[in-house]
Amino acid sequence: QVQLVESGGGLVQAGGSLRLSCAASGSIYFSLYLMGWYRQAPGKERELVATISAGGTDKNYADSVKGRFTISRDNNKKTVYLDMTGLKPEDAAVYYCNERGIYFGQGTRVAVSS
Repeated sequence: QVQLVESGGGLVQAGGSLRLSCAASGSIYFSLYLMGWYRQAPGKERELVATISAGGTDKNYADSVKGRFTISRDNNKKTVYLDMTGLKPEDAAVYYCNERGIYFGQGTRVAVSS
C-alpha cells in the first residue's frame, strides 16, 4: 500500500522560505509516476500547486506560485520536494503530497505571519 509522508511545514515570516519533503513507501514504481503537491487553506477547496513528471524534466505550477516555488524529486530516495521562497500570507495552508492523482499524504501545515 502506498504511503506518503510529508514533512517540513512550520511557521515562517512573510518573505521567508521553507522546504517541504514527501517520502513515499510501498510505491514500487515511484520513478514512473507523476507526483504533485496540493494545498488546502481553511474554508477553501484543495488546489493543485505543482506537478513533476516521472523523470523530473517536466514541471508545472499554479500561476499563484510561479517563480517562487520549485518542485523536484529524487527517485532513488523516493522523495519529492517543494522549495518555497517569498512566502506570502495567502500561501498558508496544509500542503499535501500526491502520487498519480490518486494517493495523498496526511499533509504538513504551513503558516505565514505578516
